[in-house]
Amino acid sequence: MHISSPISRRWFAGVVLSAMSAVAMAQAAKPHVVVLATGGTIAGAGASAANSATYAAAKVPVDKLLAGLPELSSVAKVSGEQVFQIASESFTNEHLLKLGQRVSALSKQADVDGIVITHGTDTLEETAYFLNLVVHTNKPIVVVGSMRPGTALSADGALNLYDAVSVAASKDATGKGVLVTMNDEIQSGRDVSKTINIKTEAFKSQWGPLGMVVEGKNYWFRAPVKRHTMNSEFNIDDIKTLPAVDIVYGYGNMNTTAINAYGKAGVKALVHAGTGNGSVAAQAVDSLKALRAEGVQIVRSARVPDGFVLRNAEQPDDKYDWVVAHDLRPQKARILAMVALTKTNDSKELQRIFWEY
Repeated sequence: MHISSPISRRWFAGVVLSAMSAVAMAQAAKPHVVVLATGGTIAGAGASAANSATYAAAKVPVDKLLAGLPELSSVAKVSGEQVFQIASESFTNEHLLKLGQRVSALSKQADVDGIVITHGTDTLEETAYFLNLVVHTNKPIVVVGSMRPGTALSADGALNLYDAVSVAASKDATGKGVLVTMNDEIQSGRDVSKTINIKTEAFKSQWGPLGMVVEGKNYWFRAPVKRHTMNSEFNIDDIKTLPAVDIVYGYGNMNTTAINAYGKAGVKALVHAGTGNGSVAAQAVDSLKALRAEGVQIVRSARVPDGFVLRNAEQPDDKYDWVVAHDLRPQKARILAMVALTKTNDSKELQRIFWEY
C-alpha cells in the first residue's frame, strides 16, 4: 500500500500506534503469572518420540518451555525463572526452603497475580504440601509436572502447563491453598499423591479433586477444609532450617535395624509407615518406645494408599505418647512433622496440628 500525502502518512502512523498501544494495554491488563521452574520430566527429553518412559529429566530450561507454548499469551502475562534444574527425587530440605522463600517473596509483589511451579512428579506432592503449610498468601499457587517428556508422542506437559497457568491466573482459584493441576484435574496439594508411575492420570486423592480445568475454564466441586496458607500458623519467612525427620517402613518379619540407626543419627521425629491401620510389629514396639523416651517424636502412619489412622486403635497411642498421622501418607506426615517441630516439641500440640492440617 502506497500512502502519498503527509497527512495520510501521519494518519496511518497514528492508526498503527493506536493498534500497538491497544495490544500492549490488553496484555498489561492480563494477570501476571510467574513460572518457577525446578526441572523434572516436564523439562525432560528422550532420544526419540517413542520414548515416553525412558528419558533424561531436567534438560529443557524455562525460557524454552514457555516459548514452546505461545498460547499462554492469551491467558496471562507470563514470566519465568529457573530456580533449580533437577530431578525431583533429589529434592532436599534446602531446596524446599529456597523454593518456599522465593514463592513467598513473589506472592508479596503487587504485580504478581499467581505463581506456577514446574516440578518433577516423584516428590511433587511433598513440595506442594510444604508450600501449602508455610506460604502466607491467598494468591493462587499451582504446582505442575508431567508424566511424559515434551519430546514424546502424546506428551502431557504442554496442556498441564497451560492448565496450571490458566488456574493461577483465575480469580476463582484464590484462597484455595496450593493446587496441583495434572490431567485436567485441579487437586489439593495437601490431599493428592502420585499413584502410578507410567500413566498420565498418575495423581489422585482419595477425597477426589477440587475441580476440573477444561479449555481454560475452572469447574469447582469441593473446597479444602484443612488449614492452609493464610490460615496456617507456620510461615516460611520465619523458618531457616528444618529438623531431621525420617521414615521407617513396616513389613512382615520387620527388624529394628533402621529404627535404631535413625535414633543414633539424631532424628527429631520418626514416621512409622505401618501396615493396615498404622500397625506396628510387636518386635518394633519397644525400640519405638525407647526412642520416644529419649525425646524423639513417633508418628504412626500407614503404608496403605487410602484411609486414615485411628488413634488408640492398633496401638495405645495415649499410653506411649505417640502421634497419629490421620489421613496423611508417610511422606506427607514427614513434611508436616518437620514444619510442626519448628514451633513445638509437645506431642499433644503435634497431634492437634496433625488433626488441623
